[in-house]
Amino acid sequence: MSTAQIPFLKGHGTENDFVIVPDPDNALDLPASVVARFCDRRAGIGGDGLLHVVRSAAHPDARGMAEEAEWFMDYRNADGSVAEMCGNGVRVFARYLQRAGFTAEGDLAVATRGGVKRVHIAKDGDITVSMGRAVLPAAGVTVTVDGRSWEARNVNMGNPHAVAFVDELDHAGDLLSVPPFSPRSVYPDGVNIEFVADRGPRHVAMRVHERGSGETRSCGTGACAVAVAAARRDGADPALTGTPATYTVDLPGGTLVITEHPDGGIDMTGPAVIVGEGVIDAAWVETVIG
Repeated sequence: MSTAQIPFLKGHGTENDFVIVPDPDNALDLPASVVARFCDRRAGIGGDGLLHVVRSAAHPDARGMAEEAEWFMDYRNADGSVAEMCGNGVRVFARYLQRAGFTAEGDLAVATRGGVKRVHIAKDGDITVSMGRAVLPAAGVTVTVDGRSWEARNVNMGNPHAVAFVDELDHAGDLLSVPPFSPRSVYPDGVNIEFVADRGPRHVAMRVHERGSGETRSCGTGACAVAVAAARRDGADPALTGTPATYTVDLPGGTLVITEHPDGGIDMTGPAVIVGEGVIDAAWVETVIG
């Protein structure tokens, strides 16, 4: 690293927490080992993932989106691996841009590896992200935990999800490791697995094992996948009914409201908070790399 100190912030969306590293010109080298150490809750700052804030024109993965979106969310999982999208991360990313003076209340676009996401920052503080459309591949999997098995719905929100409806959320086990699923060939690059229990009409609760991060307090794309799967299960597919389907999704870290529209577009609304900021000693980073 060429600088003596690297600025960072810490934020969360329904307690899905992130290390935020502003780097408009894409000048920082952030290998997986460094990202993993930043996200380490004992040896680093701690987070479910890292939001690398880069201007789209400065990053090879986003230059093609630069005309639509000035800013690119270069998202990394807690283990340092690259991910396509993170719904809670987009809201926190937008909150950072607002805090830094790069945007204000109203609409903006954010480039991600899952495409350009439209964001609205409301006066009441909540942030809505247009998450795009879900893809529902025909192939599903069977998830098994502690001798119980469930058929899981395959939902892709720019990243892969397997949604299993259970009687009780504790049936998911401790979620410290990836819940076993088969056939493995359905998700060759891994999968986010959601366990979902009903709480009332159009109201569910969920736990999730996120690919590369383990169990997290919240997962935005996961909440969208759950709402899509629930609507199909409940006979409320908006493409068939012609009316939007809105689900309240309770997560360990808070509540998100998900609306799927008849054209397939999905909106996710929830809070996003910046809790602090500081600097990372670049000399320490060098020891991680070394």
